[in-house]
Amino acid sequence: MRKTFITILLLMMGFVQTMAQEVSFEAKVSKRSLGLNERLRVDFIMNENGDDFTPPPFKGFRVVGGPNQSISNSWVNGKRSFSKTYTYFLTPIQKGGLTISQAKINIDGEIYKTTPQRITVTEAVEVPRDPNSPEYLIDDNLHLVTEISNNRPYLNEAITVVYKLYFRNPLRISDGRVVENPQFADFWSHNINIPQLKVENGTYKGEQYNVVVWKKSILYPQKTGKLSLEPLSLSLVIDLPSNRRDFFGNRILQQSSRTVTAGRRTINVKPLPENGKPANFFGAVGQFNFDALLNKNALKATESFEIKLKVTGKGNLKLFNLPELVLPNTLEVFEPEHAENVRTTLSGMQGSIEDNYTIVTRFQGKYPIAPVSFSYFDPKKQEYFTLRSSNQIVDVYGGPVATNSTDKNIPSTTKQLITNTDESFRFIKLTPNLEPIVKEEFWNSKRYYALLVLPLFLLVAFVLLMQRNRRISGDLEGSRLRLANRLSKKYLGEAKKNLKNKALFYDALERALYNYLKARLKIKTDDFSKDKITKFLGDRKLAQGEIQSFIALLENCEVARYSPATDAKMQQDFDQVLSVISNIDKKL
Repeated sequence: MRKTFITILLLMMGFVQTMAQEVSFEAKVSKRSLGLNERLRVDFIMNENGDDFTPPPFKGFRVVGGPNQSISNSWVNGKRSFSKTYTYFLTPIQKGGLTISQAKINIDGEIYKTTPQRITVTEAVEVPRDPNSPEYLIDDNLHLVTEISNNRPYLNEAITVVYKLYFRNPLRISDGRVVENPQFADFWSHNINIPQLKVENGTYKGEQYNVVVWKKSILYPQKTGKLSLEPLSLSLVIDLPSNRRDFFGNRILQQSSRTVTAGRRTINVKPLPENGKPANFFGAVGQFNFDALLNKNALKATESFEIKLKVTGKGNLKLFNLPELVLPNTLEVFEPEHAENVRTTLSGMQGSIEDNYTIVTRFQGKYPIAPVSFSYFDPKKQEYFTLRSSNQIVDVYGGPVATNSTDKNIPSTTKQLITNTDESFRFIKLTPNLEPIVKEEFWNSKRYYALLVLPLFLLVAFVLLMQRNRRISGDLEGSRLRLANRLSKKYLGEAKKNLKNKALFYDALERALYNYLKARLKIKTDDFSKDKITKFLGDRKLAQGEIQSFIALLENCEVARYSPATDAKMQQDFDQVLSVISNIDKKL
């Protein structure tokens, strides 16, 4: 009897200690600092069983594994020990200080959150090379290369930068995305659009490779000296063979994630030569043609004509100014309209730019248009060239003669009165139809009474809203069902977003089905079993085929996480879930 009493006492003490145990929910990371090409493990651990676990968004990371769930429940010396863990494997997609935000869990109706975890991501680190490891296979057969057309260009001379990814057997690239994109701070840059990445045959260091052109850019250096090109970094998912084989003897592939970097490159930009530089050189570098074009060379006074200064060719067309037009002071010149017709290809800018001047004549006479000079530097010939337009004359007739004209071709006459024959100011309205502004009295107006009654309506609406909130907060069962209904819709939305990620898709789909049962059949978490679900649905007069369809969907979600699934199969499962839920809603 004495031994029995002591045993019961110890069991009661253990039970009391268990009940008094404080609930904990914490996040643990495998390391606080890691390289851009390393992985991070994150564990979310709780000491009491919870429901509706919500992971953080993992901003700055990509999930490469998980969630994996493990449960430990044991009794040691009469003391219960429980632990439930959700594990994720992450790889960073950017450098710097990153934060893993809070995860949430519902334990006995209370919401618990983890503490945010601060992680530092550095440059990619060197990994020890093992000839038998997948890392060695990747390093030996995968290369991201920067190809530059000219390492020693002149200032404002076009250079081409192409980033190519070389890989060969036994590697296959199944997915890839940009981690770091070069910004080209000291260059004028233009990215050439690549509609679709294509795998082609190529040669790298004399050996045959598969090659993908990942990025193409045209650069015009804007500074002289040594300029740095930032590297391009890619995050790749690589399929490579393992030592296992399937039933038919084919080698089973395994996936590995890797971040590759093209490396930083330096461009030595040469200044344009000072020897032979023309005085009217405005920075044009390339091969160009130049002309000054008149739309008419004879017109009446008070009419207008246009002079177009146009440069065509290949070079830095968008990066220099055209020369200014010099005309007699008796002509009225408006600011030029600048127009560009330039296309940028892998060989650089080509097309035309122009300044279109509108000129109004007031006096008759013959006006000479002096030649306009345009200078440019040809980097291929390493020489300056100057182009000049031809001499042209504009004949203006039918108007007054300017007595103060400096043009020798205009005869000197006495001062004449300038009359307005073209109604130059006809756009000014001399007889406006103005109406007096009548001010509306505020007192005793509709707006006055509306503002007077508005606070009363707001007060009534506030009281009704408070009463509604009080009713909702007092209805615990209704709140739980509404929460479950919202979670069901939330997880259905998450499943639709993750149609490309099998693990996250089926995890969200399973949660949506369970929360739907909570909201529709008022089933508690502890009642979840396929037999009880079958019984509850049978009690609601559902057909046996509909019940089996629901149970089959639950089993399919459990199995599909660990078996191959195509995008079409995942879309089919998603559509089937919507159909089954819709049919059950109609019957209930």
